[in-house]
Amino acid sequence: MQQQGTTRTRVGPYELGKTLGEGSFAKVKFANNVVTGDSVAIKIIDRHRVLRHKMVEQIKREISTMKLIKHPNVLRLIEVMASKTKIYIVLEYVDGGELFDRIAKYGRLKEDEARRYFQQLINAVDYCHSRGVYHRDLKPENLLLDSFGTLKVSDFGLSAFSQQVQEDGLLHTACGTPNYVAPEVLTDKGYDGTSSDIWSCGIILFVLMAGYLPFNDQNLMALYRKIQKAEFSFPTWFSSSSRKLIKSILDPNPLSRITIPEILENDWFKRGYEPPKFEQEEGVNLDDIDAVFNDSEEHLVTERKEKPVSMNAFELISRSQSFNLENLFEKQMGFVKRETRFTSKCPANEIISKIEETAKPLGFNVQKKNYKMKLQGDKTGRKGHLSVATEVFEVAPSLHMVELRKMGGDTLEFHKFYKSFSSGLKDIVWTKEQQAE
Repeated sequence: MQQQGTTRTRVGPYELGKTLGEGSFAKVKFANNVVTGDSVAIKIIDRHRVLRHKMVEQIKREISTMKLIKHPNVLRLIEVMASKTKIYIVLEYVDGGELFDRIAKYGRLKEDEARRYFQQLINAVDYCHSRGVYHRDLKPENLLLDSFGTLKVSDFGLSAFSQQVQEDGLLHTACGTPNYVAPEVLTDKGYDGTSSDIWSCGIILFVLMAGYLPFNDQNLMALYRKIQKAEFSFPTWFSSSSRKLIKSILDPNPLSRITIPEILENDWFKRGYEPPKFEQEEGVNLDDIDAVFNDSEEHLVTERKEKPVSMNAFELISRSQSFNLENLFEKQMGFVKRETRFTSKCPANEIISKIEETAKPLGFNVQKKNYKMKLQGDKTGRKGHLSVATEVFEVAPSLHMVELRKMGGDTLEFHKFYKSFSSGLKDIVWTKEQQAE
């Protein structure tokens, strides 16, 4: 069983990790680019289902548009790949979790904080609408936060993948929560993406400030009636200006519902407003999208299973003197050592995860490439930033050796770091006592 854990799946330059989310149409996995060390999220879609629903042109158009959209509040689409059976959409990975996890954990937000997230949401929606891209499925799961607390809307323009497409070619809400869906969507006659997105933004703003949904009922038909009549009441702590704005957004008639240009001019919305800061534009290449959807097999990727580098018996014997962690702190010929090793019976991917998990709280950034890692200290020491290289070698099917080497910085600082670091690795180190048993 441990041997299986030493194998990783590679797709193109990406090493696939844990599953972040799963639906009937697609799954999302965490991945690392082994060339750059960047973390990404990869949405994996069943290629045959896309072909069966005759969605190729629509999806190709939407993916091309999404690749061109570079907005600080929209999750970036990096590239697209395909195998014979799957389509891989490579997305920016953000590690701050869902915005609504914060509400679940800490309760409703204060008005100023809710407004700041709502401003970012409207910025993202407005930008995408101006380029003909509509979300059509705005809900809590699609609002993510990065490590700086910046809102990122995910699945913009890609939500059609998780919807059921009927014979008439229109989108119909056959899955997901109806609580965020506009009344015109529930009639199932097709709908305009602009005004339905605005409605969903209004529901989200209400939930941020109230901590609960404006429309909620255990009985689905009763819930639909409330939504279609816009029957809801405000909590006492809502300001009169916020009530007025939300009321104009949650207008059951899409034709008289407030528009985004009107929201941008609203006094409540404009308070403390900061326009989005765009990064410098880079050229965007759409060749990967054409390659994915044409019939040529030349550009197809394959999923490959990979293992860490094996170590032969001679190498093992030549390094065996350093197996004891304590050797790191021995003085040899007047200087202290700059590298150390330990053995572990844990699977290689578990060792890598544990090293990363232990290094980050100590103030180290982690870059990964295959079974090699670079730990870079974020503080400047006596000789610059402390930098440590680690590599996992396979000694036997269920035995690994891990090597740690100081690459930069002060050696004594390396020792000080390692004392804290090694205590966090106790669970995975194979000790002399265990070897003797």
